[in-house]
Order: sequence, then C-alpha cells, then structure tokens
Amino acid sequence: MTPQAALAFVEKHGVVLVSGRGAAPRLSEAVAGEPIRGSWWAHPESRQIFRVLQALHDSPDVVVCRLVDGKLSLVHRRLWPALVRLAPRLPPGRLARVRQVHTADGHHENQETAFPQWVPPAVLRQARELSEAQAAAALGPWLSA
Repeated sequence: MTPQAALAFVEKHGVVLVSGRGAAPRLSEAVAGEPIRGSWWAHPESRQIFRVLQALHDSPDVVVCRLVDGKLSLVHRRLWPALVRLAPRLPPGRLARVRQVHTADGHHENQETAFPQWVPPAVLRQARELSEAQAAAALGPWLSA
C-alpha cells in the first residue's frame, strides 16, 4: 500500500487505529494485507508499514491522537470539526496530537501537542457551526469508542 492509498483508507474510514485492537480498522493490517499477530514490527511488511505511518504522521490531512480506547488513532481532516464540537464529551487527553520525533541518539519519541492548540482556526469555525447532533452523527461509532 502506498502512502496515497493509505491516506485514502483513512479518509474512507474517518478513524483508523495504527495497530491496536479496537473499534476501528487497523492501518498496519491494511498495509500488510493480512491480520498481524503480535507486533507489526516483526511482520515482513514492517518497513512498508513504517514508511506509510511516517507519511501519514506528516500529512496535513491526518491527526494522530489517542481517540479510540486511548490507542494511537489516525483521524482524517473531514472529522476534525466534529471532534472539536464534541471534545467536552471525550476523555481528557484523547485529542492531543501525537507526533513522532527523531532524537539526537537515533530513537523515536512521541511528542504531544495539547488540544486545541493543533486545531486550525478554520476547523474551529466549522465546529461552531455544527450542532451536537450533527457532530455525533459524523463521528458515529467512534464517539462511543
């Protein structure tokens, strides 16, 4: 799966888990083309999964947060206004943007940007125009997840 196909996958589903089990499709399995037992790092497609995840982390159309069950989740831009509108109903910290940064010693480290600091002004305006019912309908099952 290419990064462009992965972005289309996230756009289609709206909310996608990176790898954890939960109430959303898993991107790692979509890239691998099969269910993954254990860590995706041990899968033969791990390098491609990593490349795709890096591309999505850098995409302006995806936010990585811990929306679904506190697990790393990819949320497409089309759902951002609904997330913002319903943020008070979500557990604290679930909407912090998670970015992976490379440290000087070659490791990867997660860095979080608190909600709503990462939210573009246009999305904040769109969120104000949504009713709570419209936002809940847009999020669908992810709201309860």
